[in-house]
Amino acid sequence: MLETAPLTQDSLSPPLVLRSLAGLLREWLPKQRWFAAKGWPLTDLSVVSMTTLHPGCLHLLISTRHDGTTPHCYQLVLGIREELPPRLHHAVIGRPTAGPLAGLSVYDALLDPRSAGLLLERLRTPGAAGPLRFERDAGSEVPAGLTPRLLDGEQSNTSLVYGNRFILKLFRRIQYGTNPDLEVPRALAGEGCARVPAPVAWFWTEQPRRTTLGVLQPFLRDATDGWTLALQSLDAGEEFTDESYELGRATAEVHLALAQVFEPRPPDRREGGELAAAMAERLEAAASQVPALAPYVPRLRGAYDVVAAGGRHRPDQRIHGDLHLGQVLRAGDRWFVIDFEGEPARPLTERRQLQAPVRDIAGMLRSFDYAAHSERPWQPQWADRCREAFCAGYAAAAAWDPRTETALLRAHETDRAVYEALYEARHRPEWLPVPMAALARLAEGP
Repeated sequence: MLETAPLTQDSLSPPLVLRSLAGLLREWLPKQRWFAAKGWPLTDLSVVSMTTLHPGCLHLLISTRHDGTTPHCYQLVLGIREELPPRLHHAVIGRPTAGPLAGLSVYDALLDPRSAGLLLERLRTPGAAGPLRFERDAGSEVPAGLTPRLLDGEQSNTSLVYGNRFILKLFRRIQYGTNPDLEVPRALAGEGCARVPAPVAWFWTEQPRRTTLGVLQPFLRDATDGWTLALQSLDAGEEFTDESYELGRATAEVHLALAQVFEPRPPDRREGGELAAAMAERLEAAASQVPALAPYVPRLRGAYDVVAAGGRHRPDQRIHGDLHLGQVLRAGDRWFVIDFEGEPARPLTERRQLQAPVRDIAGMLRSFDYAAHSERPWQPQWADRCREAFCAGYAAAAAWDPRTETALLRAHETDRAVYEALYEARHRPEWLPVPMAALARLAEGP
């Protein structure tokens, strides 16, 4: 029996393949952690592009439509075999009953070491496969035969580690254009910023227009993420202020490098009103869905009104966009910043906009608060000391102190906590008290 399906190119036309896959994908897609439209009926599927990566392995961009939402596009790598070996049973999607794939086994090929290895080989040897383009940094070497393994726990993407030397992030929900997680680290590498792992290879598609699909970077195998380190510190009853101080310095260094690579925008008093209006709109929308938030709305709007009246005092620039303890790694005594994708749910154009550096700072301050609340009893003083140390470290490297931007920092902390309250109410109600406690504090004023 053949291990992979003997399919001809004619039998693999997108309409016929979709005839085989539509029923399976309607059931499988909503169950994936990276599926962004949970709770919305999946009303339609279409194939944006389809490429044979190797015999029995298809690369697909699938567009999904849902009642009440805009279409979404997802990247899939599907394997096709007559029978799956036991080691791949956990990867099965199903057996189509119609079309050219009828009776064959379809599975997630990213869970197949063979397909994952062949994907790395594509990145090692730049070239094209249909509309797909594979590129590699000319100064980087990627050995052949590195053993792949899938990382667990990711929510919005899929990452493969090769031989504990490289990590490949595949973006699952695709937004057309250049992804910041490629654009920003490449630019920072050119600036000589050693706080961000530089891309080694990447691939993109020309169809329907140039769009980033995946990025290969060095894997910091001896590193631990900041969230894990913070919880270990809390569990041991130890301070985390020294680490927070150095993390503040690292964040400032990255911001300074970003300001060198991407031209900042001078302050404009009018933009304070636009920022405040956008934050107020998000507050009202969240309060309509989180009843516990409603009593705080009038006082929280006051934080935005101060920004609207006072404008901004520092230039806007490119920032990380979703900075928290899970987006930083510590190897030895050195911090690294990763995952410049921004918030995947936001439009790509918004994630690439110039913004106030205090937005990143507010995100990290909120993350310290979350870590402190993960312990019982809650330890707000631990978070306060971490927050002060982080800001002090930032000020030491940046030559300006974020604590002097009181109104803007409070507004961004409020905006972040409002986002957290909406997220927790939808997905983790037991965590809702964490942002609500912050919002009660922020409502009292600076």
